[in-house]
Amino acid sequence: MDNKNHNKSLDETLDSVNNFISTAAEDSEYSAPWWQRFVEGLNEFYHAPYRQTMARAARDEEDFFMLLMFAESLGIDNPASFYTLELQPLFLENFHEWHTRMGMDRCPFDHVGCC
Repeated sequence: MDNKNHNKSLDETLDSVNNFISTAAEDSEYSAPWWQRFVEGLNEFYHAPYRQTMARAARDEEDFFMLLMFAESLGIDNPASFYTLELQPLFLENFHEWHTRMGMDRCPFDHVGCC
């Protein structure tokens, strides 16, 4: 008889927990399941410390690529200038941000008037 009461009590507890979870999910603006929100929170907790490092690495890679693209124009020999010459018009709009970030106050080109 104690076992029957214990099972009934356990069932009631599980029902109340399920009701609490379902009402909490309905009340919140974010209607994803609680486990999905938990996984997203863990994912954010794991990736947050590395976000700045990854952004800095991506910016450094972009800076190197811009240097490679405009190397011939800056007077540096570039063995791939034939291929990068086609890409220069596409990246010219980002050139001002790049040369100021590299420490050049004024545009190093005479034919480009970005500053």
